[in-house]
Amino acid sequence: MSELRHDKWIGTTYGNAWMHKWLIRFLKVIDVRLLYAFAFVFVVPPTMLVNWKARNVIYNFYRKRFGFGRIKACRMTYMNHCAFAQVVIDKFAMYAGKKFHISIDGYDQFLALSRQPSGFVQLSSHVGNYEIAGYSLMVENKRLNALVFGGEKASVMTNRSRMFGKNNIRMIPIMADMSHLFMIDQALSNGEILSMPADRVFGSQKAFTIDFMGEKAKFPQGPFLIAAIRNVPMLFVSVMKLSSKGYHINVEKIECDEGGNIRGKATDLATRYVKLLEDTVRKYPAQWYNYFDFWAE
Repeated sequence: MSELRHDKWIGTTYGNAWMHKWLIRFLKVIDVRLLYAFAFVFVVPPTMLVNWKARNVIYNFYRKRFGFGRIKACRMTYMNHCAFAQVVIDKFAMYAGKKFHISIDGYDQFLALSRQPSGFVQLSSHVGNYEIAGYSLMVENKRLNALVFGGEKASVMTNRSRMFGKNNIRMIPIMADMSHLFMIDQALSNGEILSMPADRVFGSQKAFTIDFMGEKAKFPQGPFLIAAIRNVPMLFVSVMKLSSKGYHINVEKIECDEGGNIRGKATDLATRYVKLLEDTVRKYPAQWYNYFDFWAE
């Protein structure tokens, strides 16, 4: 199949299967901090030089959205690339069997919804390291269906399948023919959990335009319309890196006015999600990983 892509980004992990295999072997025997240091010195600087479009996008993100001066914006741009390198390394470290210290706020809300017969929607975003939530928020009585990018490298998908399979998680790849919509509907009909990102417009171009970080930005309608049509609860989950071996998961229920029509409820859910996302980005400015002009028309 041709590679799935957004018109502004390609959602695949760098490297080929051979590189991924050897990275996992290395991480079985070395401390992740050694690989961090190598990446900060020998990988991040040349990457910033070669991928100048992504570098400029992040630089402008700090200049326009946070109002940082030139020097601070440059420093934050480097820190952002280092943080992203850590996230990628951490994913492969988990594939290699490494463990991280995880703290969780709001786990009781996740468990309460998991005990109910109906399903619910769990929203993520491209901040932090959301994949860790799949290894930490676990229930035995409900399957979690994770919507993932269908054009990802086969080696990454294989490792994800192996890890997720242990935790009653099924991946639903986003396909160009939109066939994933049938699996989504089936999952919620069966009272299961649906996990999906809600900060990138992909596939269907229908979007809500909402104030985000001081300017209008587009967010996909799909996740919010699904929850409104199905009348199922919705959670916002963020997984943020705190230290070399520590992450913090925050789970918050997205409350919605019960009255109104379906589109009104979906709009309300989207607005509340965007507010939670903005609060998270402002608290962890270095962990924003949308390397395209998010506010472009």
